[in-house]
Amino acid sequence: MMNTLFVLLDGAEDHDIPEFGGKRPLDVAEMPFMDSVVKKKGYTTGRGYTHLFLNEFFTGYPPELPRAVIEALGLDMSLTNGRTAYRLSPAYLRNNMVDWSYNMEKLHEPLTKCVMNNLGMLNEYGPEINFFLNGRAILTMDCDVVPDLPSPPMPAPYKEVPEPLGSLVKKVAEEMDGLTLYPWGCGRFSEQKKIYDCVKDLMTISDSPTALGISASLGQGYKLIRDLDDRFPEAVKDLERYNVLLHMDEVDEYSHQKDPKKKVRVLEHIDRLMERYFSDTGRIVYFVDHGTSSITGEHLPVRVPFWTSFDAPFGDGDDVPLKDLIPTVMDGM
Repeated sequence: MMNTLFVLLDGAEDHDIPEFGGKRPLDVAEMPFMDSVVKKKGYTTGRGYTHLFLNEFFTGYPPELPRAVIEALGLDMSLTNGRTAYRLSPAYLRNNMVDWSYNMEKLHEPLTKCVMNNLGMLNEYGPEINFFLNGRAILTMDCDVVPDLPSPPMPAPYKEVPEPLGSLVKKVAEEMDGLTLYPWGCGRFSEQKKIYDCVKDLMTISDSPTALGISASLGQGYKLIRDLDDRFPEAVKDLERYNVLLHMDEVDEYSHQKDPKKKVRVLEHIDRLMERYFSDTGRIVYFVDHGTSSITGEHLPVRVPFWTSFDAPFGDGDDVPLKDLIPTVMDGM
């Protein structure tokens, strides 16, 4: 049986960009390899976040787990004995607002150092913290406080973080001129729905604990590979044994940075890598999980495209419900 390569262009949908003459990055990007191999294009409904889309994509159901728990699993962090997981994202606390920060190239190292210098405030709760992607982090600890707090990417009215984590958040903000790690997507582990049988031999390759955590929560394989170019040769090897999800989180990240030209460049770079490594691959599914605006930086839960390099039982241009997408494209496998 031939395995399938799933290529997630995270957040590739977008607003119409004035500097592109009202076109979107997917329309502007030159992707000749994808154009040459695609046989059919369909559409499905996007979701507001990657984990919501991927879980329904692979199981037909929304996830049972909050974002922090999913990402903790993707980073191999302990969630035993009722530990709570907290997703921490860089944000400025100012003017009674939480203003999420994505341009962290120069600030993520001092922010990480400040958090680590003050993490002892949580010692009685046995904290474990893991940093990734420009200062973002997952924290787990023995604590029964599960706050409901605003989530990125758009600025939100400030809501005070309850103790014990609240003191750490405030302390870091005091020392970093308002910049801190603000928690959201918090919760504890529970059982997931099962993955579709037709894709259960899955290996996910990504720099994002979101995609990795979905695969982990479904009992599938996962590899954290931070460099975009390095993911491709690894995917080639794994495709011999597994279905492979190759996740391109950079597309979404450059959208949050409000840099549509950079978004186009990375889409074109991905296409060149696809041609270099997968020119002989028989089964490729490209798909998009949501839009991310290069104008506002917000996620756009819009109608999103998917493409197959093989014949599948849907009409070109058809809308396929997200819960039915995998059974449809994998029909007959």
